[in-house]
Amino acid sequence: MSEVYKFGGASIKDAEGVKNLAEIIRLATNKQLLIVVSAMGKTTNALEALAMAYHARHQDTHEMLEEIKNYHENIMLELFGNENRAAFDDVANAFVEIEWILEEDPHDDFDYTYDQIVSLGEVVSSKIVNAYLNSTGISSRWLDARGFIHTDNTYREGKVNWDKTQNAIVSQLPAILEKQVAVTQGFIGGTSENFTTTLGREGSDYTAAIFASSIKADAVTIWKDVPGVLNADPKWFDKTELMPHISYHDAIELTYYGATVIHPKTIKPLQNKSIPLYVRSFIHHGSPGTVISDHEKARHIPSFIFKVDQVLISILPKDYSFIIEESLSHIFDILHSNRVKVNTMLNSALSFSICVDNDPEKIKKLISRLSSTYKVVFNEGLELVTIRYYNQQTIDRVTLNKSVLLEVKSRHTCQMVMKNLPAG
Repeated sequence: MSEVYKFGGASIKDAEGVKNLAEIIRLATNKQLLIVVSAMGKTTNALEALAMAYHARHQDTHEMLEEIKNYHENIMLELFGNENRAAFDDVANAFVEIEWILEEDPHDDFDYTYDQIVSLGEVVSSKIVNAYLNSTGISSRWLDARGFIHTDNTYREGKVNWDKTQNAIVSQLPAILEKQVAVTQGFIGGTSENFTTTLGREGSDYTAAIFASSIKADAVTIWKDVPGVLNADPKWFDKTELMPHISYHDAIELTYYGATVIHPKTIKPLQNKSIPLYVRSFIHHGSPGTVISDHEKARHIPSFIFKVDQVLISILPKDYSFIIEESLSHIFDILHSNRVKVNTMLNSALSFSICVDNDPEKIKKLISRLSSTYKVVFNEGLELVTIRYYNQQTIDRVTLNKSVLLEVKSRHTCQMVMKNLPAG
């Protein structure tokens, strides 16, 4: 029985988290396991800041790197003491790759630089986890995901070459799993020129799905700091409800609209092979969590997805002509070329409105490009609320003291772009 376990950064943010991971692995008797790990704690954020500082030619990059190195070294000291110097050397050699980058002038393409630096978080965390598993008697082998997940050169959102990837995984991984646990990295892949790419933020879930789909695993489990998939983010709602069973269809809808508990690309590879996805708590191992599968009769619990810092952009023809298919095609070409994802949209005879995440650099370029052909009006500082399986009570719950600027409804889903009403 082969399974893929994925552990996010929160689950291995410290030495106790790594020890907890090892205990979960130890309890998974009679299973062939592939372990996919994210970067530890907030390492990805720290490496992102380092990449941006380096690209901007700031002077404090070496100090920033030292802080990241010290964080990992302290975890290793708690795990190994002053023993297992091979593990310390292995991690130090990984960080040398960043040191070499910092000694050179920045590459013109920031996305390329980003991937070469930020990807090292997963490399380091997987080396630490692998070393610890072996030190506790769990036979484990470290695998470089860049040799398995083959992508194109779209840095920061590498597109997977499925044929090449599946051939690499199928030809090597099953034989390894028959003998020992394997540990690899989420989030990263490699190009044909041996450059590192990343699969998009939170892409480790997607990595687990790629491996599982390729070897036709029996299940994938994502271990998180929540009891399973909740119907709302606890930071927005005091009372949330665990959804014990979700269909693939609903899971895809929820991730598409921005639910962050699962990466949006995760479901499709699993659904294609009918592989169930479990979301379970790494704190309470015994709780069942949530299972996502092809069961279509799961209870429809209203779900709320909040996206803040949104921009509502209204695009209007300058000559009062209709917004027709040709106009929409042109607008979407501009959106695609600027790599801007639309979160919701609405068109009328004379306008086309879209709600997007507020990436200041992208939005500035987008509006400039659109303004050459259209009249453009935009509002910032908004929030987008999506309700799956809505009713009037759920709408009233989220619109209290809000002004709704745009509302889109389908049979099961309601989306509203809102802003706070003035006080008083």
